[in-house]
Amino acid sequence: MKVLPFISKHRSIYLRFTALGIAIVMSFALVQMTLLFPHLTSRHLIIPLLLGATIGLMLSTLVALRREMQLKQEIFSAVADLAQEFIYARRVDGAYDYVSPSCFQTTGYRQQDFYAQPNLMSSLIHEGDRPVWDTHVHQMHEQGNPEKLIVRIRTHEGEIRWLEHLCGDVRDENGKILGVRSTNLDITERILKEQQLWIAATAFETHEAILVTDVNSIILRVNRAFCAITGYEADEVIGKTPALLRSGKHDKSFYEEMWVTLSSTGEWSGEMWDRRKNGELYPKHLTITAVKDDLGRTTHYVGVFSDISSRKRTEAEINRLAYYDPLTQLPNRRLMMDRLRQAMAATHRNDSYGALLFIDMDNFKELNETQGHDAGDKLLVNVGTRLISCVRTGDTVARMGGDEFVVMLANLVDSDVDLVSRAESVAEKVLFTLNQPYLIDGREYLCTASIGITLFHGEQQTTEELLKHTDLALYQAKNSGRATLRFFDASMQQALEARTRLKTDLRCALQEEQFQLHFQPQVDAAGHCVGAEVLLRWQHPLRGLVQPNDFIPFAEECGLIAQIDYWVLGEACRQLSEWSGQSQFSGMRLAVNISAPAFMRASFVEDVLTIIKSCGCDPYQLKLELTETSLVHNINEAIGKMNRLKSAGINFSLDDFGTGYSSLSYLRQLPIQQLKIDRAFVRNVITESGDAVIVRTMVGMAQNLGLEVIAEGVETEAQLSLLKSFGCLGYQGYLFSKPLSLEGFVSWVDGAQQQH
Repeated sequence: MKVLPFISKHRSIYLRFTALGIAIVMSFALVQMTLLFPHLTSRHLIIPLLLGATIGLMLSTLVALRREMQLKQEIFSAVADLAQEFIYARRVDGAYDYVSPSCFQTTGYRQQDFYAQPNLMSSLIHEGDRPVWDTHVHQMHEQGNPEKLIVRIRTHEGEIRWLEHLCGDVRDENGKILGVRSTNLDITERILKEQQLWIAATAFETHEAILVTDVNSIILRVNRAFCAITGYEADEVIGKTPALLRSGKHDKSFYEEMWVTLSSTGEWSGEMWDRRKNGELYPKHLTITAVKDDLGRTTHYVGVFSDISSRKRTEAEINRLAYYDPLTQLPNRRLMMDRLRQAMAATHRNDSYGALLFIDMDNFKELNETQGHDAGDKLLVNVGTRLISCVRTGDTVARMGGDEFVVMLANLVDSDVDLVSRAESVAEKVLFTLNQPYLIDGREYLCTASIGITLFHGEQQTTEELLKHTDLALYQAKNSGRATLRFFDASMQQALEARTRLKTDLRCALQEEQFQLHFQPQVDAAGHCVGAEVLLRWQHPLRGLVQPNDFIPFAEECGLIAQIDYWVLGEACRQLSEWSGQSQFSGMRLAVNISAPAFMRASFVEDVLTIIKSCGCDPYQLKLELTETSLVHNINEAIGKMNRLKSAGINFSLDDFGTGYSSLSYLRQLPIQQLKIDRAFVRNVITESGDAVIVRTMVGMAQNLGLEVIAEGVETEAQLSLLKSFGCLGYQGYLFSKPLSLEGFVSWVDGAQQQH
C-alpha cells in the first residue's frame, strides 16, 4: 500500500524502469533465440526488439493512466467529503456512485440510505415541486441540459427545506449520457429571510404612515402613506428628526413624559397634534416602538401613525348632537345631569358645597303666541348668553327644555357659614341680568325670570331629587309673584350651621377622648366566647351618648373617619395588651372596623404595625374588619397591604359580605380568614326564602374557600338553629349579648365561662 504514493510521486521514473524491464526481457529472449537459431542475424532481430520495447512502453503507460484516474477519483471524493453542500453522482438507472457525508445535515438520511435506495433523492421532493423536478430529471437524462433548480424537500423528520439544485451531466467518449453530478445548496434560511423581507416590505406600504429612525431620532426611511399624510417627500425628511412635524400645541413636559415611557417600556402610544408641510395642524394617533438588538440595546425607533381628523370631527359632531342644545349650543339635560353627578362626587371628596339654580322665564308663552316661535327662539338664545356672563368658567349653564334653564355652581364656598349668602348673591345677579329688557327684531321686550335654588353636599341625594327640590323652590318663587328667587328649604342655613358645629365637636371629641369602646361578644356553635367586635360610642358633654349612626357618616364626609379608626385601633390594642396573661381572655380576638379612607392611606401598614408595637399586644389576637367597597378600588394594592399585615400575624374578616360587589374573582384572591354575613340577611333568614338561600350559599362558598363564617345580628333561637343547619359556626347578636362597656364585657365573659 505504501508503494502507490511513491509511484504517484515519481511517475516518469516508474515509466522508464518499466520500459527498461520490458526491453531487458526482450533482449534476453532474443539472445536465447540467437543461440537456438544461429542462422538469424541482427538484421532479423531488430524489428522484434523494437516491437517489444514499444509494447512494454504502451503497457506501462496504460497502467500509469489507470492509476492517475484512480488518484483523481480519490482526490474528488476527499474534496467533496469536506464540502458543506450536499453533493452526489448518480447513474441513469438511479443508482448512486457517490454521496457526500453532508447529505445527513441536509436531508436527514445517511450515505448508506442513498446507496441502498436508488432514486431516493426524487422521493424527497415536495409534492408541489415534483412536476418541475420530473421534467428536470427527464431533460438531464435524455438531453443532458445543465439545470439550476430551486425546490423543496421533505427531510427524514418531516421538515420542509429549500435546496438550490445545481446539476450537470456525465458522458462517455461517444457522448452518451452515463449519469448526472449534482450539488445541492441548503438555502432555507435565505428563502425565509427573503419571505420575511417581502412581507415586511408589503406591510411597510400600509395605509398608516410609518417612519423609521435611528437611536438618535434621525429619520432613515418613510413610506408612501407618510408622504401622503404629511405632504413631505421622502428626501425632504430623511436625515432630519420628527421635530419638523411638531405642531407647537404640546409643551416640553409632554415630550419628556413620552420619552420616559418609551425608555422604560419600549413603547408609547397616544394622540397628539402635528403640522403638515403646508402648515395645517391635524390630530393623529401615534405608536412608537423601540427596536432592540440581541443584547437588549435600542438600535432604531419605528413610528406608526394615522390621521384622525375625520374621526375627531365625527366625534365632535356626535358629542354636540348628544350633549348640546341645538338652539342655544348650551349643554342639554343629559350633559347637565352627568356634570351634576360629577360635582356631587367632588363635593363629597373635597368636603365642599354646590348650588343648583332652576330658572324659568316668566310669561314666555305670551311671546311665542304674539310674536311667533322665531322670536321666542331668539329670546332663548339671548337668555343663554346672559346666563354665561353671570357665572364662572367652572360653572355650568344648561337648557333643560322649553324656557327652563339650570345653572350649577360647583365648589361654591370654602366655609359653611356664608354658603347660603353666596348662592343667593349669584342668583340675584342672574335674576337682575335676566330681568333687563331684550331687543328682539328691533323691538324691546321685557321678560322676567323666577329662580328656585337648592344646595348640595356629597351624595346623600340623587340628581333627580335635587332637581325636584329646585322645581319646588321655583314653584314657591312663582307663587310669590315671580321675578324672584326662593331656596328649597329656608332652614338650610340652620342645618349647615349645625353641620359646622358637629365637625368642630368631632375634632374636640378626638382631642379630649370623648369616645368610648363597647364590645359585642362573638361566640362559636357551643356558645363559647371566641372574641368580640369593638364598637364606638360618643359620650358628648351636652348631648349625652351619641350612637354611631348619628356621627359616623358625617365623620366620613368631613374626612375625620381615618383619625377615629386609628384611635379605636390603638385603644383595642392597649386593651389586648392589658388582657395578656389573663386566662379568661386567652385566645380571644378583638375585631376592629377599618374604613376605606383609613385603609387606602399609603402609610396604613406602617401605621398599624407601629400601633401594635407601641401597645405591646399580640398581633394574632387582632382582627381587622374590612368592607368590600374599601377593597375594590385598587384590588392589587389592597392585597399587597393585607399580605404584609397577615405575615405579621394579623387576621382579616370581610365585613357586610353580600351587600357589596361580592365578586368571586377577587374574593378568592384576598388573604382573609373570615366572612361576616350582614345582619340584613340574617334578620329575614326565617321569613324570606330568598335570604335563606343567599345565606346558605354564602356559608357553602366560604367553606369551599376554606374560610370561617360568622353571622351578625342573630337575635332568635330560630335564626341560630337555621344558621347551624347551614354550617355557620360563628355568631354575634342580641341573642347572646348587646354591645357592652368594658366592665360589662369582662363580667359577661366571667359569667359565660362559669356556665360552661
